[in-house]
Amino acid sequence: MAMDCIKLPGRVLFLTEDPAGIQRQLRGETLPAGERVALRNDVSVDEIAPPWVCYYFGERLADFPYLGLRCGGRFPVAEGAVTRGGFQVVVAGEGYGAGGPREAALFAEYGAGIRLIVAKSFDPSYLEHCHAIGMLTSTDPGILEPLGRGEPLPLDGFTRGHDPLTAELIRHGGLFAYTRARQDGSAALPLPAPADRPMTLVEKILARHARGTPAPGPASGPGPAAVAPGNALLVRTDWRYSHETITNLAGAMLRRGLPEGGRFHEPGRILVFRDHLTFIGRFQIHEGDQPGFLEVARRLKTFQDRFCADHGVRLHGEGPDGAAEGISHVIMADRYVLPGQVVVGTDPHACHGGALGALAFGVGAAAIANAWVTGDVPLRVPPTCLVRLRGRLKPGVHAKDLVLHLLTRADLRGGRLAGQVLEYQGEALAGISTDERATLTNMAPVFGALAGIIAPDPETSRFLRERRGLELAPEPWLRSDPEAAFAEVLEVDCGAVEPMVAAPGDPGNAVPLSALAEPVPVDIAYVGTCSGGKRDDIERAYEVVRWALEHQRMLPLRVQLFIQLGSEDVRRHAREQGWISAFEEAGARVLSPGCGACINAGPGVSIRPSQVTIGAFNRNFPGRSGPGHVWLASPATVVASAFGGRICSFGDLQAGERVATLGG
Repeated sequence: MAMDCIKLPGRVLFLTEDPAGIQRQLRGETLPAGERVALRNDVSVDEIAPPWVCYYFGERLADFPYLGLRCGGRFPVAEGAVTRGGFQVVVAGEGYGAGGPREAALFAEYGAGIRLIVAKSFDPSYLEHCHAIGMLTSTDPGILEPLGRGEPLPLDGFTRGHDPLTAELIRHGGLFAYTRARQDGSAALPLPAPADRPMTLVEKILARHARGTPAPGPASGPGPAAVAPGNALLVRTDWRYSHETITNLAGAMLRRGLPEGGRFHEPGRILVFRDHLTFIGRFQIHEGDQPGFLEVARRLKTFQDRFCADHGVRLHGEGPDGAAEGISHVIMADRYVLPGQVVVGTDPHACHGGALGALAFGVGAAAIANAWVTGDVPLRVPPTCLVRLRGRLKPGVHAKDLVLHLLTRADLRGGRLAGQVLEYQGEALAGISTDERATLTNMAPVFGALAGIIAPDPETSRFLRERRGLELAPEPWLRSDPEAAFAEVLEVDCGAVEPMVAAPGDPGNAVPLSALAEPVPVDIAYVGTCSGGKRDDIERAYEVVRWALEHQRMLPLRVQLFIQLGSEDVRRHAREQGWISAFEEAGARVLSPGCGACINAGPGVSIRPSQVTIGAFNRNFPGRSGPGHVWLASPATVVASAFGGRICSFGDLQAGERVATLGG
């Protein structure tokens, strides 16, 4: 039932720059009303809940909020201190929740009793997840005074400025409470009724998937004739999938939020993957930082297995050697996703599936748990940015180079594309395979975008025929109308793109390889991950290895080359083609499927700060693959750099061989 007011009798915790001030509050003191405190800005998700917290779920999370909070060079919050302090309100400065979604952090706060966060500004993704779990937020410090007097606060002050669906979530106390109201018929969300209008591909898909009934379950009628950016929808999904670091957290949320109404909707459309932690025994972690961590991580498998058995959900678990059957995004594209579908997964890179003409995007634990029951997810219709790919990519230039090239554009910086969908069009796509297209859509989140999408065409039909034996011609409606309104239109001369790399620290540090001022020696070269372990990625790696073998080029002794396959399907194809034997002959270490070194999870991570890695990852933030320095590049450039002993393109490697031959 929707609420009109809320009363929070608990204590207020000010996250200050002064660690002593925080510890005084944790000991039971109240900061004097007139005391001026410097609030911490940019309290990140890593500070709210350190990364290792993600391997816990359920009530245990209540012990962990703010363990990573750093103030004055100290960490003032101890395990369990927030719960013991009886706090219900947290006050901070600007940029609260920086660093993107981590619902384990939010669940830790909520479990410890926090019900309201007051900050000068919030990370948009964190704010969205607050609304999903029922956490109130405000940017108005003026509410602290009536709160301190014990007065109830009207909910209108929290819903003002939000779209109708978000306002409903806030009034009901979160997504699960809203679903209970939908189940008993006391809540409804009217469909938008804009006049018929030209639409983008994404808008067309959403119009066909908008719920035509207020209650969870099958739609009772057709959706709206048209939708427009900003419309709030409940969107019917075709596929819902999760991986092991989220499945159990989502299950815990579901048990708490819908204890009696949690029967799954179309369980045959729900998939669960174990792909992140299959190399758990070879993690680069330190037990001293969190005793018992390895055992906790292993328990995720046990609980996920039980979850799938209890609910009749398909689990893509381990392959024959105990490694992952495959990375979720790779398997989804190879086996499940079809044009025109809506696909949600518990990872930002779920947008991988947009290469097939589906609207695929990442959702949080609360949203996926609720979608297990309802079959739908809340979504505001996103704006679409048109990326028009003119001309043709030159030989030796690949999709990863194209993405990194786009990241050099000043007009794409500063979060300009946040929340949008990137639709790729243009004649250059005719020469880009579906696997390569998936690199373009997979990496949409590095721009801050919700998703990437490419309208299906003859190449899509070829992919579905060869991978799945499906004969499926693109339906005429599956493309943007010529008169559709785009938020942005970007023109890209693909013929001007050259091999690219991204310097350590951020994918946005992209530069042409030719612009490197001096040679960059490499210690580790790694081909793999969801954006670099697909069939075509492995083939690009093989082409370099084959050339190296033909020219009797050996890997330098100091360089380790890792080839990690994206799925068992990819491994089977690679073995049949003879690629794996070539990799092994060249001295590369071939790894079984899994997410691997991209998330600091197994062989291929650096072990010393001085080491340099070049990888076909999608991100290279500090610490993401060990303590060393990570450069991003295409699979071909990664392998060429391994044989060259320094960062170089395949063309550079071949040119060096020709120069050496002429000199000889």
